[in-house]
Amino acid sequence: MAKTVTPDAISILLSNPSPDSSSNLPEIVVQVLDLKLTGNRYMFNASDGKLTVRGILPSNLSSEVISGNIQNKGLIRILDYTVNDIPTKSEKYLIVTKCEVVAPALEMEIKSEVKSEEVGIILKPKQENEMKSEVKREGAGILVKPKQEIVTKSAAQIVHEQRGNMAPSARLAMTRRVHPLVSLNPYQGNWTIKVSVTSKGNMRTYKNARGEGCVFNVELTDEDGTQIQATMFNEAARKFYDRFQLGKVYYISRGTLRVANKQFKTVQNDYEMNLNENSEVEEASNEETFIPETKFNFVQIDELGRYVNGSDLVDVIGVLQSVSPTMSIRRKSNNEMVPKRDITVADETKRTVVVSLWNDLATNLGQELLDVVDQSPVVAIKSLKVGDFQGISLSAVGRSTVLINPDIPESKKLKAWFDSEGKGTSMAPVGSGLSPSTKTGVRSMYSDRVTLSHITSDPSMGEEKPVYFSIRGFISLIKPDQTMWYRACKTCNKKVTDGMGSGYWCEGCQKNDDECSLRYIMVVRVSDESGEAWISVFNNEAEKMIGCSADELDKLKSQMEENSYQMKLKEVTWVPYLFRVSVTQHEYNNEKRQRITARDVAPVDFAAESKLLLEELTKKASQ
Repeated sequence: MAKTVTPDAISILLSNPSPDSSSNLPEIVVQVLDLKLTGNRYMFNASDGKLTVRGILPSNLSSEVISGNIQNKGLIRILDYTVNDIPTKSEKYLIVTKCEVVAPALEMEIKSEVKSEEVGIILKPKQENEMKSEVKREGAGILVKPKQEIVTKSAAQIVHEQRGNMAPSARLAMTRRVHPLVSLNPYQGNWTIKVSVTSKGNMRTYKNARGEGCVFNVELTDEDGTQIQATMFNEAARKFYDRFQLGKVYYISRGTLRVANKQFKTVQNDYEMNLNENSEVEEASNEETFIPETKFNFVQIDELGRYVNGSDLVDVIGVLQSVSPTMSIRRKSNNEMVPKRDITVADETKRTVVVSLWNDLATNLGQELLDVVDQSPVVAIKSLKVGDFQGISLSAVGRSTVLINPDIPESKKLKAWFDSEGKGTSMAPVGSGLSPSTKTGVRSMYSDRVTLSHITSDPSMGEEKPVYFSIRGFISLIKPDQTMWYRACKTCNKKVTDGMGSGYWCEGCQKNDDECSLRYIMVVRVSDESGEAWISVFNNEAEKMIGCSADELDKLKSQMEENSYQMKLKEVTWVPYLFRVSVTQHEYNNEKRQRITARDVAPVDFAAESKLLLEELTKKASQ
């Protein structure tokens, strides 16, 4: 039997704009027409052959369109929806919350006419809606009763009667139409959501031209794992701050939505919610609570470059490679000591990245990871901040979630790759030696390529915020008489001082240790075809260039073998390197100066470099 649309599907949708339960919906199959991207959502016309209505696919269904599952002139079965009036427009909009594909694109648009075979006339929609008691066929003496008379009561009438026979509490529960977060938009009227508080911010005060006030945010998650950020100001903030408790489930209504500010949004949602003092927040009973499904939007490790120092948080999945001991780090804002633990994960791109875990994640979950690291488990981490430490690094935030061996397809696929191939594959840190690729964004060694004169000719560069570039150059001089290293704590790598009596005192760890290590901190002169500049280099980058640790170089110097020490430094000069550098401003003797710092160093890949030069020549030739 050929797949086709449901007769009168649009009339069914319009007559029941907010169904109580998707399980009670009849079969509704429509044809997708005029499918196109509008803003960040796909819009279309839903057609049953006679009538059409404008439809909107939420952003979580965009992947179905991009993959080709949902096609123009194709058929979809609508499983859950809402029909909304838009105040600024006269037409109604169908918000499709859940659907499934019935058929790919058909050859043509489905069009049908309502005919009465017995009478041989076309019934116009207006005639159908007049609900005539009977239609007489002359000469045959046959009465054809209209189809509408078969249903003696509407669905609304039946539901109304059922509600009237219920107890007040049950009647209240049935009248509560809960909307999934994915279906909400600013044009909706009344709505109620059932959500769990998965993150709660602190109460903050502010002062601006309009006065002073207070504000706080919560992140809300529904059963499907969709999230939204809700903000409350002043009276609403004071009213709801104590009411919202982390992990509890609430019914919320009478809020407003607006397009999310990308600069400040913390969750993946096109909209953000505002609650005022008239909004309704009711805690759900124990029987109605739920644990939200965790939804991930994974970014491959070799594509993290485009997110460095950005406002977007990322989700990462990888095979656990190593776990560090717990360290204590002093927080700059309040001088408080917080626990930290670094883990390293790898994925199918054969790249690794370091993830810093803090507080409870470092102590509790970090210990659990340390116990199973030899089993190479798959770790999925949600909401990580991407920084530029050692090129590219990840750091957990207050809302981060870590799952070990999650039961999701990506985890099974990654584990299968690691067991069959990844175990014996050499991995490289994502922050070093990146191959030229637009996928890695502007942080690749082969993008943002400039000459040294481009940096040194602008003394004010980096005044407002650090700027990043890639350069290719030679180390032309390392002063042998400079202070090239410092004594560092073996736990946190911070500078230590002579301890009371003996040993070394670490202010960061607040402890005395018998031993310390040496870590590079020096400046080198780098030259290229345009000029030269002094660049600050730290331990990891210096070790790559010199080829030994600071402890080993110190031994050469202390053994009174001055020639060996000098020769070791000269071996490094006039060797080509790729540098990823940051440019900032700092004050010296009350004078602002430009500081260039090496964030990563890699040897020149001559094949990749030749390819880059050829691309540049091709661009110039085409201009």
